[in-house]
Amino acid sequence: MNAPQFSPLSPQTSPDSVQADRPDGARRPSRRVIPIAAAKPAGHNRTQKKRIAFQIGFFTLFILAPVLDLFRYDLVAGHAWLLGMEWRLGLDDFVAGRISALEAGSNVMFRLFVPILVGAAAFLWVSWKWGRLYCGWLCPHFSVVETINKLMQRASGKPSVWVREPLPPWKADGTPWRPDARWWAVVVPAAVFFAFLWSVVFLSYLLPPAEVYGNLFGGAFTRNQTIFLSAATVVLTMEFLFARHLFCRYACAVGLFQSLAWMSNRDAMVVGFQRKRAVDCASCLPERQSACDAVCPMRLTPRNIKRLMFTCTQCAQCVEACEQSQRDNPQGPLLAWVSSEAARQNEAGFRSGKER
Repeated sequence: MNAPQFSPLSPQTSPDSVQADRPDGARRPSRRVIPIAAAKPAGHNRTQKKRIAFQIGFFTLFILAPVLDLFRYDLVAGHAWLLGMEWRLGLDDFVAGRISALEAGSNVMFRLFVPILVGAAAFLWVSWKWGRLYCGWLCPHFSVVETINKLMQRASGKPSVWVREPLPPWKADGTPWRPDARWWAVVVPAAVFFAFLWSVVFLSYLLPPAEVYGNLFGGAFTRNQTIFLSAATVVLTMEFLFARHLFCRYACAVGLFQSLAWMSNRDAMVVGFQRKRAVDCASCLPERQSACDAVCPMRLTPRNIKRLMFTCTQCAQCVEACEQSQRDNPQGPLLAWVSSEAARQNEAGFRSGKER
C-alpha cells in the first residue's frame, strides 16, 4: 500500500497523526491543517517608505544641483550650467558678427525653447496620467509643508494655525495621542532653518556656489547677499509658518498646471472610494471621526468627487490611513488608487448618488 501524501495547503492528515484502526473498526477523525495568514506589519506601508525616500533624494538633489553644476544660471559668468557643461544660447557670436540673425534665431529656438517645450510636454503627460505626482513625491516645498504640518500638529493638535478644530486625538490605527505645547520650541526654529536653507540654495543657483558657501562658512556675506538672504529668510519663514498648504493650493503655478492636466483625463489615477460600504466609515475612529480626513496635508476630503480633489498630491496618506483603520475589517479598506475604467466608474458612482 502506498504511503499517504500530505500537503501543507490542503486539509489533509498531518504526518504526526497517522490514523490507526480502533478496536471497534472505526477510524479517528483526521486533524486538519488550517493555513494562517501572516499579520501585516505595523507602521508605514511600502508606498509611504518609497515616497519619503523619493522626497529625501530630490531634496538632496535640489541642494546639490548648483554645487555640482547640474543646473544653475551664473550671473557672474553670464551663462547657465547644465549637467556639468556651460550652456549658452550662442548670441555672443551674433553680437560679434560671426553668425547671421537666422543662425542666432535657430540657436535660441533649439537651445532654449525646444528643450523647455519637450520638458514641459513630458511633465504634463505624467500629470495627465497620474496627477500631481511631482508635488506629492518630489517637490522640496511640499516636503517642508509636510514636515512643518507634523511638528505643528504635535504642538497644537492642528496641522495649521488656520484649522478651526483640532484633529482627532487618535492615530489611524486607533491609538490615542495628545498635543504637547513644548513642540512649539521646535516648530518655529524648524521654519526659520528651512527658510534660511532655501535662501542660501536659491542664491547658489544665481551666484557661484563656491563663493556663496565660502561666505556662509566664513561669515562674510557681501552687502547684496546679506540683503537677499535676510529678505528671503523672513518671507519664507512667514510662508512656512502661516501659508504652507495655502500656497500649494492657490498660488503654485506648477501645481495648477498639473491639476489642469489631471482634470482633463477621465481615466487618470484617482483615490477611489467604495461608496456602498460608506457605513464602515462611521466606525473608522471613535466619535465617528475619519482617519483619511485627518492625514491629508492639503486639508482635503479624500472621499470626495474628483473635481473637489483638484489639488490632491497623490501622496496616498489617506489610502494608508484607511488601510490601518480597517485592518480588522475582512472586506479590506474603502480607499484605493484606481485608474482607467475603474476611475470612470468611481466618478459615475458619485454623480448617480448626487442625482438621487
